[in-house]
Amino acid sequence: MTQATIRPLSGRTRANWIRLRTMIVLRWVAIIGQLIAISVAQMIYGLQLELGLCYLAIGASVIANLVATFIFPENKRLSEFENLWMITFDLMQIAFLLFLTGGLNNPFALLLLGPVTISAAALSLRSTVVLCTTAIFVVTVLSAYHLPLMTQDGDVLQIPRLFIFGQWTALVIAIVFTSAYSRRVTSEVHSMSDALAATQMALAREQKLTDLGGVVAAAAHELGTPLATIKLASSELLNDLKDYPDMAEDAALIHEQADRCRDILRNMGRAGKDDLHLRTAPLEAIIFESAEPHMSRGKDLILTQKQGPEMRKSQPMIPRKPEIIHGLRNLIQNAVDFARTTAWVESVWSDDTVSIRIMDDGTGFPAHILGRIGDPFMRDRTQSQATVMRPDYEGMGLGLFIAKTLLERSGAQLRFANGRHRDSRTPASGAVIEVVWPRAALEPQPPHETGKMGENQQITE
Repeated sequence: MTQATIRPLSGRTRANWIRLRTMIVLRWVAIIGQLIAISVAQMIYGLQLELGLCYLAIGASVIANLVATFIFPENKRLSEFENLWMITFDLMQIAFLLFLTGGLNNPFALLLLGPVTISAAALSLRSTVVLCTTAIFVVTVLSAYHLPLMTQDGDVLQIPRLFIFGQWTALVIAIVFTSAYSRRVTSEVHSMSDALAATQMALAREQKLTDLGGVVAAAAHELGTPLATIKLASSELLNDLKDYPDMAEDAALIHEQADRCRDILRNMGRAGKDDLHLRTAPLEAIIFESAEPHMSRGKDLILTQKQGPEMRKSQPMIPRKPEIIHGLRNLIQNAVDFARTTAWVESVWSDDTVSIRIMDDGTGFPAHILGRIGDPFMRDRTQSQATVMRPDYEGMGLGLFIAKTLLERSGAQLRFANGRHRDSRTPASGAVIEVVWPRAALEPQPPHETGKMGENQQITE
């Protein structure tokens, strides 16, 4: 079994997803707000503004929007560079309007945080750093150089210099904090989105393999009877056509090919998994199927079953869900990868719970990441170390996340620990992963309530 390398998408890649139409709509909203603010300030509060220059700044945004609307198609996706220039233009346009209307004396100076936040959420780290540096420079210039904000009576509206310094400090801190906060949260959301997409891909792949096995099993089952009839008829023809060598040779060929078809279907049928009677299987069979791909990788893989307290006489029959098999397979793969010589898979069941403990004799989980195990794209080793420890696999820390997500989807709870911290009954000294299901989640119906299954249904798309 080979896992494909799945890497998180970079900010540069995500920046190319933003549509030009989205930026145009946001700019129209800003233009309308600026026109309303200037009109209210002059007509209602009687402030003396450089209306010509103010309308020139707003007109530049209008022209830029009209050019973008009529020249480029609506579905155009902006590149990283184009996004950076558009957001920088908006930042400088707001800064010019603030220069004309009092600088940091103007409470609308907070609008400088808008382009910075958009950059942190949508662009790469390098572009965000460039824009934040530009914004801090602009705020610094506006604190010292700006046109005064005056009333009709000639009074200058300004706040004390100490407050200007406080305003400058608050804006600089807000630029840094807001960009860092937005980028961190957006990065977490994107990483989780990428990881969930990878989980869905893994589950879809496992489901396709299961469905394919069902088709094979159905073919092997349905073709078995007619092939047996052909074989029987060809055997009788061989006896009846002994005096006709040419015809007997054809009958022998039919008999031989029927045997060949039987062998092919028998081999294919081993993968069959969608028969109604195989939708559930004993716990031991599910564990063996999950562990089988890793049994010949040069390390001992020991499967054991232990009797839990007040255990039922028979082991539980659990559903053969792709998420259970794939999740357990990922956990077993992790144990085998990092084991020195031996890995163990121990199953215990009782009247209330079904538990599977996966252990190895490796170095265990680093103590400082035990609380973060299962987070997507978490890496604690360098690439060279990971390649030495896991020569057959590459990844970005998604294996445990996929396993945890799939198994929790089936109703399980997972616990991660190191063997040295557990009781003496644990044979492993390395990593220990325990998967526990409520028995009711795996066996929703008692066996005597299931009733008849009926005939196998034809598989359709």
